[in-house]
Amino acid sequence: MARILCVWSPNWAIANWRRRNASPAEKLSVVPPVLGEKERPRPFALVETVRGARRLAAADKAARALGLFAGQKATDAMALVPDLIVADSEPEADAEALTALADWSVRFSPAVAEAAPDGLFLDISGVAHLWGGEAQLLADYRARLAANGIFVRGAVADTPGAAWALAHYGKGAEIIVPPNGQADLLAYLPPAALRLDPAAAAQMERLGLRLLLQVLGMPRAPLARRFGQQTLVRIDQAMGRAEEALSFRRPPHPWFARLAFFEPISALEDLQRVTRDVAAKLCARLEQEGRGARRFRLVFHRLDGRALPLEVGLALAARDPARIAKLLAPKLETLDPGFGIDVVTLEAEAVEAVSGRQVRLDARAEPAIEEGLGPLVDRLSNRLGGERVWRTAPVQSHVPELSARPAPPLAAIPPQAWSPEAPRPVRLFRQPEPLDLVMALTPDDPPRQFQWRKRLHRVARAEGPERIGEEWWRGDIDGVSVGHVRDYYRVEDQDGARFWVYREGLYEDGVPARWWLHGVFG
Repeated sequence: MARILCVWSPNWAIANWRRRNASPAEKLSVVPPVLGEKERPRPFALVETVRGARRLAAADKAARALGLFAGQKATDAMALVPDLIVADSEPEADAEALTALADWSVRFSPAVAEAAPDGLFLDISGVAHLWGGEAQLLADYRARLAANGIFVRGAVADTPGAAWALAHYGKGAEIIVPPNGQADLLAYLPPAALRLDPAAAAQMERLGLRLLLQVLGMPRAPLARRFGQQTLVRIDQAMGRAEEALSFRRPPHPWFARLAFFEPISALEDLQRVTRDVAAKLCARLEQEGRGARRFRLVFHRLDGRALPLEVGLALAARDPARIAKLLAPKLETLDPGFGIDVVTLEAEAVEAVSGRQVRLDARAEPAIEEGLGPLVDRLSNRLGGERVWRTAPVQSHVPELSARPAPPLAAIPPQAWSPEAPRPVRLFRQPEPLDLVMALTPDDPPRQFQWRKRLHRVARAEGPERIGEEWWRGDIDGVSVGHVRDYYRVEDQDGARFWVYREGLYEDGVPARWWLHGVFG
Protein backbone atom coordinates (compact mmCIF):
# COMPACT_ATOMS: atom_id res chain seq x y z
CA MET A 1 0.00 0.00 0.00
CA ALA A 2 1.38 3.39 -0.96
CA ARG A 3 1.79 6.12 1.62
CA ILE A 4 1.72 9.66 0.25
CA LEU A 5 2.86 12.78 2.10
CA CYS A 6 1.45 16.10 0.90
CA VAL A 7 3.05 19.31 2.17
CA TRP A 8 1.52 22.74 1.56
CA SER A 9 2.74 26.23 2.36
CA PRO A 10 -0.14 28.72 2.80
CA ASN A 11 2.29 31.65 2.37
CA TRP A 12 4.52 30.14 -0.30
CA ALA A 13 4.44 33.11 -2.67
CA ILE A 14 4.97 35.69 0.09
CA ALA A 15 7.77 33.72 1.75
CA ASN A 16 9.62 33.41 -1.56
CA TRP A 17 9.09 37.09 -2.41
CA ARG A 18 10.58 38.12 0.91
CA ARG A 19 13.54 35.81 0.46
CA ARG A 20 14.19 37.15 -3.06
CA ASN A 21 13.97 40.77 -1.94
CA ALA A 22 15.73 40.44 1.41
CA SER A 23 18.85 42.47 2.09
CA PRO A 24 22.23 40.68 2.28
CA ALA A 25 22.14 40.90 6.07
CA GLU A 26 18.64 39.43 6.21
CA LYS A 27 19.64 36.58 3.90
CA LEU A 28 22.38 35.56 6.31
CA SER A 29 19.77 34.99 9.03
CA VAL A 30 17.32 32.38 7.83
CA VAL A 31 15.24 32.54 11.04
CA PRO A 32 12.84 35.53 11.09
CA PRO A 33 13.51 37.87 14.03
CA VAL A 34 11.04 38.04 16.92
CA LEU A 35 9.30 41.42 16.81
CA GLY A 36 8.22 43.35 19.85
CA GLU A 37 4.75 44.68 20.58
CA LYS A 38 5.53 48.05 18.98
CA GLU A 39 7.30 46.47 16.00
CA ARG A 40 4.44 44.51 14.52
CA PRO A 41 4.84 44.23 10.74
CA ARG A 42 2.48 46.07 8.45
CA PRO A 43 0.09 43.86 6.46
CA PHE A 44 1.53 42.72 3.15
CA ALA A 45 -0.02 41.22 0.00
CA LEU A 46 0.97 40.28 -3.52
CA VAL A 47 -1.11 41.57 -6.43
CA GLU A 48 -1.76 40.07 -9.86
CA THR A 49 -3.80 41.10 -12.89
CA VAL A 50 -6.76 38.81 -13.63
CA ARG A 51 -8.95 39.66 -16.63
CA GLY A 52 -7.92 43.28 -16.52
CA ALA A 53 -8.56 43.67 -12.78
CA ARG A 54 -5.97 43.90 -10.03
CA ARG A 55 -6.58 41.27 -7.36
CA LEU A 56 -4.72 39.90 -4.36
CA ALA A 57 -2.67 36.81 -5.26
CA ALA A 58 -1.60 36.14 -1.66
CA ALA A 59 -1.87 37.81 1.74
CA ASP A 60 0.32 37.34 4.79
CA LYS A 61 -0.92 36.46 8.27
CA ALA A 62 -1.31 40.10 9.36
CA ALA A 63 -3.36 40.92 6.26
CA ARG A 64 -5.57 37.86 6.67
CA ALA A 65 -6.20 38.80 10.30
CA LEU A 66 -7.68 42.08 9.02
CA GLY A 67 -10.10 40.27 6.70
CA LEU A 68 -8.13 40.26 3.45
CA PHE A 69 -8.02 37.16 1.27
CA ALA A 70 -6.60 35.90 -2.03
CA GLY A 71 -8.78 36.82 -5.01
CA GLN A 72 -10.04 40.04 -3.45
CA LYS A 73 -9.93 43.22 -5.55
CA ALA A 74 -6.90 45.32 -4.72
CA THR A 75 -9.00 48.51 -4.51
CA ASP A 76 -11.33 46.92 -1.94
CA ALA A 77 -8.35 45.66 0.08
CA MET A 78 -6.74 49.11 0.11
CA ALA A 79 -10.02 50.65 1.23
CA LEU A 80 -10.31 48.22 4.15
CA VAL A 81 -6.62 48.40 5.15
CA PRO A 82 -5.11 51.77 4.11
CA ASP A 83 -1.60 50.87 5.35
CA LEU A 84 -1.49 47.69 3.27
CA ILE A 85 1.83 47.11 1.48
CA VAL A 86 1.47 45.54 -1.96
CA ALA A 87 3.90 44.18 -4.52
CA ASP A 88 3.57 42.42 -7.85
CA SER A 89 3.49 38.63 -7.68
CA GLU A 90 6.12 36.61 -9.56
CA PRO A 91 4.57 33.24 -10.44
CA GLU A 92 7.53 32.15 -12.63
CA ALA A 93 9.98 32.69 -9.79
CA ASP A 94 7.64 30.86 -7.40
CA ALA A 95 7.51 27.89 -9.79
CA GLU A 96 11.31 27.79 -9.97
CA ALA A 97 11.49 27.86 -6.18
CA LEU A 98 9.00 24.98 -5.97
CA THR A 99 11.12 22.95 -8.38
CA ALA A 100 14.19 23.63 -6.26
CA LEU A 101 12.27 22.52 -3.16
CA ALA A 102 11.26 19.31 -4.95
CA ASP A 103 14.92 18.57 -5.72
CA TRP A 104 15.81 19.27 -2.11
CA SER A 105 13.04 16.96 -0.86
CA VAL A 106 14.67 13.96 -2.55
CA ARG A 107 16.52 13.44 0.72
CA PHE A 108 13.19 12.38 2.26
CA SER A 109 11.90 10.33 -0.68
CA PRO A 110 13.23 9.37 -4.11
CA ALA A 111 9.77 10.05 -5.60
CA VAL A 112 8.75 13.71 -5.34
CA ALA A 113 6.04 15.36 -7.42
CA GLU A 114 5.02 19.01 -7.55
CA ALA A 115 1.50 19.99 -6.45
CA ALA A 116 1.60 23.43 -8.05
CA PRO A 117 1.56 26.19 -7.17
CA ASP A 118 2.49 25.80 -3.51
CA GLY A 119 2.80 22.12 -2.51
CA LEU A 120 4.54 18.81 -3.03
CA PHE A 121 3.69 15.10 -3.02
CA LEU A 122 6.21 12.64 -1.58
CA ASP A 123 5.84 8.88 -1.84
CA ILE A 124 7.25 7.77 1.52
CA SER A 125 6.34 4.08 1.18
CA GLY A 126 9.15 2.03 2.69
CA VAL A 127 11.28 4.99 3.83
CA ALA A 128 9.45 6.32 6.90
CA HIS A 129 11.19 3.82 9.19
CA LEU A 130 14.48 5.63 8.55
CA TRP A 131 13.14 8.51 10.64
CA GLY A 132 11.43 6.29 13.20
CA GLY A 133 7.95 6.57 11.66
CA GLU A 134 5.77 8.79 9.51
CA ALA A 135 5.14 11.31 12.28
CA GLN A 136 8.87 11.77 12.90
CA LEU A 137 9.56 12.15 9.18
CA LEU A 138 6.89 14.83 8.82
CA ALA A 139 8.10 16.65 11.94
CA ASP A 140 11.68 16.65 10.68
CA TYR A 141 10.57 17.91 7.26
CA ARG A 142 8.59 20.81 8.74
CA ALA A 143 11.35 21.71 11.20
CA ARG A 144 13.98 21.95 8.46
CA LEU A 145 11.78 24.24 6.36
CA ALA A 146 10.73 26.33 9.35
CA ALA A 147 14.41 26.95 10.13
CA ASN A 148 14.62 28.54 6.67
CA GLY A 149 11.54 30.70 7.06
CA ILE A 150 9.12 28.39 5.21
CA PHE A 151 6.16 27.10 7.20
CA VAL A 152 4.17 24.19 5.81
CA ARG A 153 1.28 21.95 6.72
CA GLY A 154 1.51 18.23 6.00
CA ALA A 155 -0.67 15.14 5.86
CA VAL A 156 0.09 11.46 5.22
CA ALA A 157 -2.58 9.23 3.67
CA ASP A 158 -3.02 6.27 1.34
CA THR A 159 -3.90 8.44 -1.68
CA PRO A 160 -2.65 11.77 -3.05
CA GLY A 161 -6.20 13.13 -3.04
CA ALA A 162 -6.77 12.42 0.64
CA ALA A 163 -3.33 13.75 1.61
CA TRP A 164 -3.93 16.98 -0.35
CA ALA A 165 -7.39 17.48 1.17
CA LEU A 166 -6.21 17.06 4.75
CA ALA A 167 -3.09 19.18 4.28
CA HIS A 168 -5.21 22.07 2.97
CA TYR A 169 -8.44 21.72 4.97
CA GLY A 170 -7.67 19.38 7.87
CA LYS A 171 -7.37 20.40 11.50
CA GLY A 172 -3.75 20.63 12.56
CA ALA A 173 -0.43 21.19 10.83
CA GLU A 174 0.60 17.50 11.01
CA ILE A 175 -2.00 14.85 10.19
CA ILE A 176 -1.22 11.13 9.96
CA VAL A 177 -4.09 9.07 8.55
CA PRO A 178 -4.02 5.39 9.52
CA PRO A 179 -4.15 2.92 6.61
CA ASN A 180 -7.63 2.76 5.03
CA GLY A 181 -8.82 5.49 7.40
CA GLN A 182 -9.18 8.44 5.05
CA ALA A 183 -12.95 8.11 4.62
CA ASP A 184 -13.79 9.14 8.19
CA LEU A 185 -11.52 12.19 8.13
CA LEU A 186 -12.60 13.37 4.69
CA ALA A 187 -16.31 13.23 5.53
CA TYR A 188 -16.24 16.52 7.47
CA LEU A 189 -14.20 18.54 4.98
CA PRO A 190 -15.73 20.95 2.44
CA PRO A 191 -16.23 19.72 -1.15
CA ALA A 192 -13.42 22.01 -2.34
CA ALA A 193 -10.99 19.65 -0.60
CA LEU A 194 -11.44 17.25 -3.52
CA ARG A 195 -9.72 19.69 -5.93
CA LEU A 196 -12.97 20.07 -7.85
CA ASP A 197 -13.57 22.49 -10.66
CA PRO A 198 -14.25 25.91 -9.07
CA ALA A 199 -17.63 26.13 -10.79
CA ALA A 200 -18.69 22.73 -9.42
CA ALA A 201 -17.47 23.61 -5.92
CA ALA A 202 -19.35 26.94 -6.00
CA GLN A 203 -22.53 25.22 -7.17
CA MET A 204 -22.30 22.72 -4.30
CA GLU A 205 -21.92 25.61 -1.88
CA ARG A 206 -25.05 27.32 -3.27
CA LEU A 207 -27.01 24.07 -2.92
CA GLY A 208 -26.04 23.75 0.73
CA LEU A 209 -23.60 20.87 0.27
CA ARG A 210 -20.96 22.08 2.72
CA LEU A 211 -19.56 18.71 3.84
CA LEU A 212 -18.21 15.81 1.82
CA LEU A 213 -20.40 13.32 3.66
CA GLN A 214 -23.38 15.00 2.00
CA VAL A 215 -21.77 14.62 -1.41
CA LEU A 216 -20.60 11.04 -0.84
CA GLY A 217 -24.13 9.99 0.09
CA MET A 218 -25.63 11.09 -3.23
CA PRO A 219 -26.24 8.60 -6.09
CA ARG A 220 -23.37 8.60 -8.55
CA ALA A 221 -25.38 9.07 -11.74
CA PRO A 222 -27.19 12.29 -10.64
CA LEU A 223 -23.95 13.54 -9.09
CA ALA A 224 -22.13 13.17 -12.40
CA ARG A 225 -24.94 14.82 -14.39
CA ARG A 226 -25.11 17.84 -12.09
CA PHE A 227 -21.44 18.38 -11.23
CA GLY A 228 -19.55 16.61 -14.01
CA GLN A 229 -17.75 13.29 -14.44
CA GLN A 230 -14.57 14.78 -12.99
CA THR A 231 -16.27 14.98 -9.60
CA LEU A 232 -16.65 11.18 -9.52
CA VAL A 233 -13.02 10.77 -10.58
CA ARG A 234 -11.81 13.00 -7.75
CA ILE A 235 -13.96 11.14 -5.22
CA ASP A 236 -12.66 7.74 -6.37
CA GLN A 237 -9.05 8.99 -6.34
CA ALA A 238 -9.37 10.34 -2.81
CA MET A 239 -11.00 7.15 -1.54
CA GLY A 240 -8.50 4.87 -3.24
CA ARG A 241 -10.95 3.36 -5.72
CA ALA A 242 -9.05 4.84 -8.69
CA GLU A 243 -5.36 5.45 -9.23
CA GLU A 244 -3.95 8.93 -9.66
CA ALA A 245 -0.82 9.40 -11.74
CA LEU A 246 1.78 11.69 -10.21
CA SER A 247 4.58 13.18 -12.30
CA PHE A 248 7.45 12.44 -9.97
CA ARG A 249 10.45 14.67 -10.49
CA ARG A 250 13.62 12.60 -10.86
CA PRO A 251 17.13 13.90 -10.23
CA PRO A 252 17.97 16.39 -13.01
CA HIS A 253 19.26 14.62 -16.12
CA PRO A 254 18.53 15.00 -19.83
CA TRP A 255 17.30 11.46 -20.45
CA PHE A 256 13.59 12.14 -19.92
CA ALA A 257 11.08 13.85 -22.23
CA ARG A 258 7.42 14.71 -21.71
CA LEU A 259 4.63 15.98 -23.94
CA ALA A 260 1.25 17.22 -22.66
CA PHE A 261 -1.75 17.73 -24.94
CA PHE A 262 -4.38 20.46 -24.89
CA GLU A 263 -7.00 17.88 -25.90
CA PRO A 264 -6.87 14.12 -25.11
CA ILE A 265 -5.89 11.81 -27.97
CA SER A 266 -6.96 8.22 -28.63
CA ALA A 267 -6.55 7.46 -32.36
CA LEU A 268 -3.73 5.13 -33.36
CA GLU A 269 -2.40 7.68 -35.87
CA ASP A 270 -2.15 10.28 -33.11
CA LEU A 271 -0.35 7.84 -30.81
CA GLN A 272 2.17 7.09 -33.55
CA ARG A 273 2.71 10.78 -34.23
CA VAL A 274 3.31 11.74 -30.59
CA THR A 275 5.64 8.74 -30.22
CA ARG A 276 7.79 10.14 -33.01
CA ASP A 277 7.62 13.63 -31.50
CA VAL A 278 8.66 12.63 -27.99
CA ALA A 279 11.39 10.35 -29.38
CA ALA A 280 12.76 13.23 -31.46
CA LYS A 281 12.72 15.48 -28.39
CA LEU A 282 14.67 13.03 -26.23
CA CYS A 283 17.08 11.92 -28.96
CA ALA A 284 17.99 15.54 -29.64
CA ARG A 285 19.23 15.80 -26.06
CA LEU A 286 21.12 12.52 -26.36
CA GLU A 287 22.78 13.63 -29.58
CA GLN A 288 23.72 16.96 -28.05
CA GLU A 289 25.56 15.14 -25.27
CA GLY A 290 27.08 12.51 -27.57
CA ARG A 291 25.20 9.65 -25.93
CA GLY A 292 22.85 6.83 -26.82
CA ALA A 293 20.63 4.40 -24.90
CA ARG A 294 19.94 0.68 -25.01
CA ARG A 295 16.43 0.80 -23.50
CA PHE A 296 13.54 3.22 -23.90
CA ARG A 297 10.40 3.30 -21.77
CA LEU A 298 7.36 5.02 -23.26
CA VAL A 299 4.41 5.71 -20.93
CA PHE A 300 0.97 6.97 -21.98
CA HIS A 301 -1.04 8.58 -19.16
CA ARG A 302 -4.81 8.26 -19.51
CA LEU A 303 -7.39 10.70 -18.21
CA ASP A 304 -8.45 8.25 -15.52
CA GLY A 305 -4.92 8.26 -14.07
CA ARG A 306 -3.83 4.88 -15.40
CA ALA A 307 -0.35 4.63 -16.90
CA LEU A 308 0.26 2.46 -19.99
CA PRO A 309 3.99 1.63 -20.24
CA LEU A 310 5.77 0.23 -23.28
CA GLU A 311 9.43 -0.79 -23.40
CA VAL A 312 11.86 -1.55 -26.20
CA GLY A 313 15.49 -2.60 -26.09
CA LEU A 314 18.34 -2.10 -28.53
CA ALA A 315 21.28 -4.38 -29.15
CA LEU A 316 23.55 -1.35 -29.49
CA ALA A 317 23.14 2.07 -27.91
CA ALA A 318 21.42 4.39 -30.37
CA ARG A 319 19.61 7.72 -30.60
CA ASP A 320 17.73 7.53 -33.89
CA PRO A 321 14.12 8.68 -33.23
CA ALA A 322 12.76 7.06 -36.40
CA ARG A 323 14.23 3.70 -35.42
CA ILE A 324 12.89 3.93 -31.87
CA ALA A 325 9.42 4.93 -33.07
CA LYS A 326 9.43 2.05 -35.56
CA LEU A 327 10.17 -0.45 -32.79
CA LEU A 328 7.38 0.99 -30.63
CA ALA A 329 4.81 1.13 -33.44
CA PRO A 330 3.64 -2.55 -33.27
CA LYS A 331 3.08 -2.25 -29.52
CA LEU A 332 0.87 0.82 -29.87
CA GLU A 333 -1.87 -1.35 -31.35
CA THR A 334 -2.23 -3.18 -28.03
CA LEU A 335 -2.99 -0.02 -26.02
CA ASP A 336 -6.41 0.84 -24.68
CA PRO A 337 -6.55 4.66 -24.56
CA GLY A 338 -9.84 4.65 -22.66
CA PHE A 339 -11.38 8.14 -22.63
CA GLY A 340 -8.17 9.63 -23.96
CA ILE A 341 -4.48 10.22 -23.24
CA ASP A 342 -3.31 13.64 -22.13
CA VAL A 343 0.40 13.08 -21.35
CA VAL A 344 3.15 10.92 -22.85
CA THR A 345 6.63 10.46 -21.40
CA LEU A 346 9.76 8.76 -22.72
CA GLU A 347 12.71 7.75 -20.57
CA ALA A 348 16.08 6.46 -21.74
CA GLU A 349 17.88 3.81 -19.70
CA ALA A 350 21.32 2.24 -19.96
CA VAL A 351 22.68 5.48 -21.39
CA GLU A 352 26.27 5.37 -22.61
CA ALA A 353 28.64 7.37 -24.76
CA VAL A 354 28.22 6.90 -28.52
CA SER A 355 30.84 8.21 -30.90
CA GLY A 356 29.87 9.90 -34.13
CA ARG A 357 29.87 7.78 -37.29
CA GLN A 358 31.16 9.05 -40.62
CA VAL A 359 29.18 8.27 -43.75
CA ARG A 360 31.24 6.08 -46.08
CA LEU A 361 32.21 7.39 -49.50
CA ASP A 362 32.96 3.95 -50.90
CA ALA A 363 29.70 2.37 -52.00
CA ARG A 364 31.35 -1.04 -52.13
CA ALA A 365 32.29 -0.94 -48.45
CA GLU A 366 30.50 -3.23 -46.03
CA PRO A 367 27.60 -1.50 -44.21
CA ALA A 368 28.07 -0.69 -40.56
CA ILE A 369 26.52 -3.09 -38.09
CA GLU A 370 24.04 -0.38 -37.05
CA GLU A 371 22.78 -0.23 -40.64
CA GLY A 372 22.47 -3.97 -41.22
CA LEU A 373 22.30 -6.55 -38.49
CA GLY A 374 21.52 -4.15 -35.63
CA PRO A 375 17.97 -3.16 -36.70
CA LEU A 376 17.14 -6.79 -37.50
CA VAL A 377 18.26 -7.93 -34.04
CA ASP A 378 16.22 -5.15 -32.44
CA ARG A 379 13.05 -6.14 -34.29
CA LEU A 380 13.45 -9.82 -33.41
CA SER A 381 14.30 -9.12 -29.77
CA ASN A 382 11.31 -6.83 -29.20
CA ARG A 383 8.94 -9.21 -31.00
CA LEU A 384 10.14 -12.53 -29.56
CA GLY A 385 11.73 -11.40 -26.31
CA GLY A 386 15.31 -10.44 -25.56
CA GLU A 387 16.09 -13.80 -23.95
CA ARG A 388 15.24 -15.66 -27.18
CA VAL A 389 17.71 -13.86 -29.45
CA TRP A 390 21.35 -14.63 -28.73
CA ARG A 391 24.57 -15.91 -30.22
CA THR A 392 27.02 -18.54 -29.02
CA ALA A 393 30.26 -17.32 -27.52
CA PRO A 394 33.23 -19.62 -26.82
CA VAL A 395 34.44 -20.16 -23.29
CA GLN A 396 37.81 -21.45 -22.16
CA SER A 397 36.85 -24.88 -20.81
CA HIS A 398 38.02 -28.46 -21.35
CA VAL A 399 34.48 -29.85 -21.03
CA PRO A 400 32.68 -29.47 -24.39
CA GLU A 401 29.25 -28.67 -22.96
CA LEU A 402 30.85 -25.92 -20.85
CA SER A 403 32.91 -24.42 -23.67
CA ALA A 404 30.11 -22.25 -25.04
CA ARG A 405 27.53 -19.89 -23.56
CA PRO A 406 24.76 -17.64 -24.84
CA ALA A 407 25.84 -14.04 -25.42
CA PRO A 408 24.13 -10.86 -26.62
CA PRO A 409 23.68 -10.97 -30.39
CA LEU A 410 26.07 -8.12 -31.14
CA ALA A 411 28.42 -8.43 -28.18
CA ALA A 412 32.15 -8.52 -28.75
CA ILE A 413 33.38 -12.10 -29.05
CA PRO A 414 36.91 -13.16 -27.98
CA PRO A 415 39.13 -13.62 -31.03
CA GLN A 416 39.77 -17.29 -30.31
CA ALA A 417 38.92 -19.60 -27.46
CA TRP A 418 39.12 -23.03 -29.11
CA SER A 419 42.20 -24.72 -30.44
CA PRO A 420 42.22 -25.07 -34.26
CA GLU A 421 43.86 -28.44 -33.79
CA ALA A 422 40.78 -29.72 -31.96
CA PRO A 423 37.79 -28.71 -34.11
CA ARG A 424 34.34 -28.85 -32.66
CA PRO A 425 31.09 -29.87 -34.38
CA VAL A 426 28.73 -27.28 -35.82
CA ARG A 427 25.90 -28.67 -33.73
CA LEU A 428 26.70 -29.69 -30.17
CA PHE A 429 23.86 -31.51 -28.42
CA ARG A 430 22.60 -30.10 -25.16
CA GLN A 431 22.79 -33.63 -23.72
CA PRO A 432 24.91 -36.46 -25.25
CA GLU A 433 22.77 -39.22 -26.74
CA PRO A 434 23.58 -42.90 -26.05
CA LEU A 435 24.75 -45.24 -28.82
CA ASP A 436 23.83 -48.90 -29.19
CA LEU A 437 25.38 -51.90 -30.98
CA VAL A 438 28.84 -50.33 -30.85
CA MET A 439 31.67 -52.47 -32.19
CA ALA A 440 35.20 -51.26 -31.40
CA LEU A 441 38.59 -52.75 -30.68
CA THR A 442 40.15 -51.92 -27.35
CA PRO A 443 41.61 -49.94 -25.82
CA ASP A 444 42.03 -46.94 -28.17
CA ASP A 445 40.43 -47.82 -31.49
CA PRO A 446 37.43 -45.88 -32.84
CA PRO A 447 34.10 -47.67 -33.30
CA ARG A 448 33.57 -49.76 -36.42
CA GLN A 449 29.81 -49.36 -36.27
CA PHE A 450 27.11 -47.87 -34.00
CA GLN A 451 23.36 -47.50 -33.88
CA TRP A 452 21.87 -44.02 -33.30
CA ARG A 453 18.17 -43.26 -33.31
CA LYS A 454 17.42 -46.78 -34.54
CA ARG A 455 19.70 -46.46 -37.57
CA LEU A 456 22.91 -48.43 -38.02
CA HIS A 457 25.98 -46.48 -39.16
CA ARG A 458 29.14 -48.18 -40.44
CA VAL A 459 32.31 -46.12 -39.94
CA ALA A 460 34.40 -45.50 -43.06
CA ARG A 461 36.92 -43.01 -41.64
CA ALA A 462 37.87 -41.93 -38.12
CA GLU A 463 40.25 -39.55 -36.30
CA GLY A 464 41.24 -39.66 -32.68
CA PRO A 465 41.24 -40.19 -29.88
CA GLU A 466 41.17 -36.81 -28.11
CA ARG A 467 41.14 -37.50 -24.41
CA ILE A 468 39.23 -34.99 -22.25
CA GLY A 469 39.09 -35.37 -18.51
CA GLU A 470 36.90 -33.62 -16.02
CA GLU A 471 38.00 -30.29 -14.59
CA TRP A 472 39.00 -31.75 -11.25
CA TRP A 473 40.23 -28.42 -9.89
CA ARG A 474 36.67 -27.08 -9.88
CA GLY A 475 35.34 -29.70 -7.44
CA ASP A 476 36.25 -31.98 -4.60
CA ILE A 477 39.41 -33.99 -5.23
CA ASP A 478 37.76 -37.05 -3.72
CA GLY A 479 35.21 -37.05 -6.53
CA VAL A 480 37.80 -37.49 -9.30
CA SER A 481 37.41 -40.81 -11.09
CA VAL A 482 38.66 -42.46 -14.27
CA GLY A 483 35.01 -43.11 -15.03
CA HIS A 484 34.77 -39.43 -15.99
CA VAL A 485 37.45 -39.66 -18.67
CA ARG A 486 36.24 -39.29 -22.26
CA ASP A 487 37.95 -40.37 -25.50
CA TYR A 488 36.48 -38.39 -28.43
CA TYR A 489 36.56 -39.49 -32.11
CA ARG A 490 35.58 -37.70 -35.31
CA VAL A 491 34.01 -40.40 -37.48
CA GLU A 492 32.46 -40.51 -40.94
CA ASP A 493 29.93 -43.16 -41.95
CA GLN A 494 29.37 -44.85 -45.30
CA ASP A 495 27.10 -42.00 -46.48
CA GLY A 496 29.57 -39.21 -45.70
CA ALA A 497 27.86 -38.00 -42.51
CA ARG A 498 30.32 -36.94 -39.83
CA PHE A 499 29.79 -37.40 -36.09
CA TRP A 500 31.52 -36.59 -32.84
CA VAL A 501 31.38 -39.64 -30.57
CA TYR A 502 33.15 -40.49 -27.36
CA ARG A 503 33.75 -43.38 -25.05
CA GLU A 504 33.21 -42.64 -21.38
CA GLY A 505 35.29 -44.66 -18.98
CA LEU A 506 38.10 -47.12 -19.54
CA TYR A 507 38.00 -50.84 -20.18
CA GLU A 508 39.10 -51.77 -16.70
CA ASP A 509 37.65 -53.92 -13.97
CA GLY A 510 34.84 -52.15 -12.21
CA VAL A 511 34.84 -49.23 -14.69
CA PRO A 512 32.13 -49.75 -17.34
CA ALA A 513 32.67 -48.06 -20.69
CA ARG A 514 29.78 -46.54 -22.66
CA TRP A 515 29.59 -44.81 -26.03
CA TRP A 516 27.82 -41.49 -26.65
CA LEU A 517 27.13 -39.14 -29.57
CA HIS A 518 27.83 -35.51 -28.61
CA GLY A 519 27.43 -33.60 -31.89
CA VAL A 520 27.38 -33.64 -35.68
CA PHE A 521 29.61 -31.80 -38.14
CA GLY A 522 28.34 -29.87 -41.14
